[in-house]
Amino acid sequence: MPEPYTYTKNSQINIIFNQKKENSVPMPFPIDEKISHAPLEKLEFRLKKLVGMKDIKQMVKELYAWLYVCRKREELYLKAERQSLHMLFKGNPGTGKTTVARLLSHLLAEMGVLTKGHLVEVERADLVGEYIGQTAQKTRDLVKKALGGVLFIDEAYALARGGEKDFGKEAIDTLVKQMEDHHDEFVLILAGYSEEMDDFLSINPGLPSRFPMILSFPDFTGSELLGIALQMVKERDYVLTTEAEKRLSRHLRQKALNQEMHFSNGRYVRNLVEKMIRQQAVRLVRESAFDRDALRTIRTCDLVLEEDYKPSVISGEVTGH
Repeated sequence: MPEPYTYTKNSQINIIFNQKKENSVPMPFPIDEKISHAPLEKLEFRLKKLVGMKDIKQMVKELYAWLYVCRKREELYLKAERQSLHMLFKGNPGTGKTTVARLLSHLLAEMGVLTKGHLVEVERADLVGEYIGQTAQKTRDLVKKALGGVLFIDEAYALARGGEKDFGKEAIDTLVKQMEDHHDEFVLILAGYSEEMDDFLSINPGLPSRFPMILSFPDFTGSELLGIALQMVKERDYVLTTEAEKRLSRHLRQKALNQEMHFSNGRYVRNLVEKMIRQQAVRLVRESAFDRDALRTIRTCDLVLEEDYKPSVISGEVTGH
């Protein structure tokens, strides 16, 4: 058996390919169809919109190239590797896991690997029932819904929590069975915090081998968080003043340096942008300023940040200033 291929770069991503070779195994897509690189062009267009995630982007391109070359080898009657595409995503919230899952579902559909390419996003509550037999049925129904696409389970480690009477393990067992029964008909992606996902895999010795692709999503840097914020502001047709952008940049760089456990990354930035837009609206109503420039401009006073709050010396209560 060949050794697993491990791709590591900057300790940010670890992709493990457990390769299985079979003689003359048909690929899960037609080989007599004329192949173009249109899927790659669409892929690169989508990847350019994503801030950061350099290594994740590289992996997605490598996946495309591998699938393409496998098809070309089949056309020339060469041996081609057949590998499960089920994946495991590890990282904090807001690091792009759901976005990449959706991007992959589109790519695999455009290459003919998946018949539909839709994304079904679920969590523990969608899978686990309240009485015996309900969990297995709920899980099978969701897999059926995901056939032809991607089943994305966020915070998948939650399935392993609970006591002996908990039905989370039943959901896991059902998923494993469905992966066997519907081989190549859908892609299962389990996502969650890095340490918790490692613990989750350890509960069943057979789980790691069923997920040959393990992707680690690092937290965004301060400059990347700022890039995400500016992109969101632009998409909403707003602009930041120079001073507002400088203040926002200082705040996000400090958040990145703090390395808070389970920091919500992109979600934090989105909430921050939405809050500053609401603050700008309050200011505009107060000032009765509704010309085009006023409606588009976010000023420094519209940024209400964590450091704007401090304990009151008199009462000990937290107050803003």
